[in-house]
Amino acid sequence: MAPAIMMAADKVELSPANTGFMLICSALVMLMTPGLAFFYGGMVRVKSTLNMLMMSFISLGIVTILWTLFGFSLAFGKDTGSLIGWNSDWIGLSGVDKGELWTSAGTTYNIPLLVFFVFQLMFAIITPALISGALADRVKFTAWALFITLWAVVVYFPVAHWVWGAGGWAFDLGVIDFAGGTAVHINAGAAALGVILVIGKRVGFKKDPMRPHSLPLVMLGAGLLWFGWFGFNAGSWLGNDDGVGSLMFVNTQVATAAAMLAWLIYEKIRHGAFTTLGAASGAVAGLVAITPSGGAVTPVGAIAVGAIAGLLCAMAVGLKYKLGYDDSLDVVGVHLVGGVVGSLLIGFFASGKGQSDVEGLFYGGGLTQFWKQCAGVFAVLAYSLIVSAILAFILDKTIGMRVSEDDEVAGIDQAEHAETAYDFSGAGGGAARTAVSSPVGAASKKVDA
Repeated sequence: MAPAIMMAADKVELSPANTGFMLICSALVMLMTPGLAFFYGGMVRVKSTLNMLMMSFISLGIVTILWTLFGFSLAFGKDTGSLIGWNSDWIGLSGVDKGELWTSAGTTYNIPLLVFFVFQLMFAIITPALISGALADRVKFTAWALFITLWAVVVYFPVAHWVWGAGGWAFDLGVIDFAGGTAVHINAGAAALGVILVIGKRVGFKKDPMRPHSLPLVMLGAGLLWFGWFGFNAGSWLGNDDGVGSLMFVNTQVATAAAMLAWLIYEKIRHGAFTTLGAASGAVAGLVAITPSGGAVTPVGAIAVGAIAGLLCAMAVGLKYKLGYDDSLDVVGVHLVGGVVGSLLIGFFASGKGQSDVEGLFYGGGLTQFWKQCAGVFAVLAYSLIVSAILAFILDKTIGMRVSEDDEVAGIDQAEHAETAYDFSGAGGGAARTAVSSPVGAASKKVDA
């Protein structure tokens, strides 16, 4: 995560303004996970809605505990071999005082360590939740919960250290990832591809209609993601002292708008219509692409990044039908492709006037930064893809990753959660209590169904 520039002073003191700003940003990022749940939940069929919501929500529980116990220490503790961190004082936050300021790479920030901890926690929560969209309709909830647990420890925590932790190899190399193009989106997108290659396709893939059951729910989720993303991106400067956070805020809006328009134009030319699903997907593609690059590019550069990402992601989502992998909700096409595009374009559009003086090819800086970006992008992609596939393979061969074919066809909501998202009978969505009418003149009574 990009380091903030602190004013020269003998002693850095806690800034109430920056602390409050970062707490608000943390809350905005937390809102993104329920937003993602709605976004994904609307894109699946009725019979999978609750399962899709739960696959995001469970991450709020599992990853919070892991991060508190040891995840934060692994990601941001003292470096070991440029691969992982560790700080025993951070185990369960046992050695952290409420007023202790966050210090990293020799810089002390004017926000508490606890604020940085909780801000980064929200990133750790949403990253595995992103993977769930690729696995819709067919994964056991117990297996998914165990996969999240293992994946966070073996993949996310180390990668976060590489990219943002002081001493991490990508951090020291100078790979720019302002808010998560590699650590979040490429990481999640590559993991999604690795898992679906192991567990296989849904029953009826490319044969049965699998259209979104609620496009209004998709648009609501996209809106919540767009809103929360301002905290995700602007907050990653860890304060608002020098205008870089403001640049990132503006670029987030600009790139998202450009990507949405590019996606819709492509869709109209290719398929003859402007769809709401295309608008929502294009917006998310722009958000993904500007996440690593927004602190390095100008607003005009952000338009270019967004438009390129919107076009390429719109083209990429159709690859699953040509190549035969079942990425249910286009996690690979949007998050992996969008993350790669946004990260690599830094090498061309970095202006040298944002978060650092690094210049890309179009600003006279040559290809030096581009090659650094390539190193970060493809290392994270390969590591996450391979390790995620191995984890999925182990789980599939032990406890089994998939529900039975009968349960998949009948509906994973009822099989895994004993509930349905919508009550079409009037009997309730969960373990129903059915009213049984008594004879005329007598009171009705309720019995367990």
